Amino acid sequence: MALCWCQSSASLSLKKKIAPSQKYHRFLLFASLFVAPLYPLLLLDSYRLSPFFSVTDRKSKYEDQSIKAIPIRVLTVGKRRSKGTQLLVEEYAQKIKYYCNIEDTLIKSNPKATSDVRSQIEAEDMLMVQHTTPDDFIVMMDENGKDIVSEEMADLIGDAANKGVMRLTFCIGGPYGHGPLVRERADMSIRLSSLVLNHQVALIVLLEQIYRAWTIIKRQKYHH
Repeated sequence: MALCWCQSSASLSLKKKIAPSQKYHRFLLFASLFVAPLYPLLLLDSYRLSPFFSVTDRKSKYEDQSIKAIPIRVLTVGKRRSKGTQLLVEEYAQKIKYYCNIEDTLIKSNPKATSDVRSQIEAEDMLMVQHTTPDDFIVMMDENGKDIVSEEMADLIGDAANKGVMRLTFCIGGPYGHGPLVRERADMSIRLSSLVLNHQVALIVLLEQIYRAWTIIKRQKYHH
């Protein structure tokens, strides 16, 4: 009985000593279980929390600087847009117009109605190049392009403005991508995601990022 009493006493003493630690670990466990499911949402929505908050803590070199309101054009190869897509395009275009002139041009996909993929790419390629001028700075959207963050998009716009570019033109290709003419003409190639995006989704993402880039440069609140 005495031995059992000693063991029980030791056990009680040990519990008293580790009780605070147990409470702390239980708190961490509870917090992790509660926060973990929300983390992807917080990560995806991080920029919405504040225009000055960044997941990477990176800042644009043009933040709060006065830069030229460089005109921007977006060329997209595709079919007729859905009403929902068009509403979002117009909404973001209206927001961007507060900072610069924005032009949205839809180029008809497969203009020759051919069943030959190569012929379709060539026709779309030719039309897209015809919509550009020698003074345009061409940014091609491509799955093999450079990955950039929002602050780098702001740098891209700022660099183009400071270099005296007449117009910044973004090109979104058709279902089979860009042809050789656009690829040769492009001054820069970027990708919006490692995922393959429908051209309508890509357009919305691009416009949203252009608008976000301007809010970063101007250090202004991002309005949804």
